[in-house]
Amino acid sequence: MAYDATKGPVAMPVTGWMTASDGAKIPYRMKGTGPAFIMVHGWSQSGAMFQHQLDALSDRYTVIVPDVRGHGEAPEPAGGLRMARLGMDLRELIRHLSLDEVSLLGWSMGVSVLWAYVDMFGTSAVKKFVFVDQPSMLTVVAGMDENDALDAGALFTVPQLLDLYAAIKGPDGETTRAGFVQGMVTKTIAPALYNWILAEDAKTSQRVAAELLLSHCTNDWRDVLDRIDRPTLVIGGSVSHVAPQSQRYIHGRIPGSVYHEFDADHGGAHFPFLEAPDAFNAVVGSFLDTH
Repeated sequence: MAYDATKGPVAMPVTGWMTASDGAKIPYRMKGTGPAFIMVHGWSQSGAMFQHQLDALSDRYTVIVPDVRGHGEAPEPAGGLRMARLGMDLRELIRHLSLDEVSLLGWSMGVSVLWAYVDMFGTSAVKKFVFVDQPSMLTVVAGMDENDALDAGALFTVPQLLDLYAAIKGPDGETTRAGFVQGMVTKTIAPALYNWILAEDAKTSQRVAAELLLSHCTNDWRDVLDRIDRPTLVIGGSVSHVAPQSQRYIHGRIPGSVYHEFDADHGGAHFPFLEAPDAFNAVVGSFLDTH
């Protein structure tokens, strides 16, 4: 199935809701039959990002795409804006849907959600993992040398992170976030698709975006990588703001994992599933089918 990568997808309506144990409302889209495959989106975005995958992979998988609390169609929650709570939301969604075994894909912050899940609950319910373009530690901490920081994919010093947190909460927060997105796409992205991404980004409130960014950027997941004992695909981008070295590092830490790096002509920034959906679907579909 060929997709138009020049504009945003027409998102499938929400098909179900889960009420988390703390009262937060989590919407999800579900399509297809076959083994379960949950896809978790990134910071200040939405499950609508994965509509092309929901369409293309649902011929042989039950594809489930939630909106993270406070994102997309999810109402703003009273609290729980922490990676651990998002990991709990994922576990509760798996139980809500009575899934005995599930493959999991995370993109950007969605990978951190998967790592939080593994940290708390292990991998016994997981068949396969797909990790898309997420550093294992986003902030430079004491004891990191230059190569450690490159391997981790650290993007911020602590002062830079706190300044960004304040800017997102401030009066120009939406402009700050828009500038952030601009650095995450290829230079040749179609204007209509770029504007669609910005519109999805704007659905997340400044409070939710700021609080989750702080949690997202201050969790060090490097020790969790050694506990990934399921078939794993790691995806990076040659022109992504997330350094490919950091994705190769994750691949190197997970025995038997597979690595794929998209180039600039195939959506090789932070949104390959939108900028080059056919290529992305072929890589992910092949991994799910054969490994």
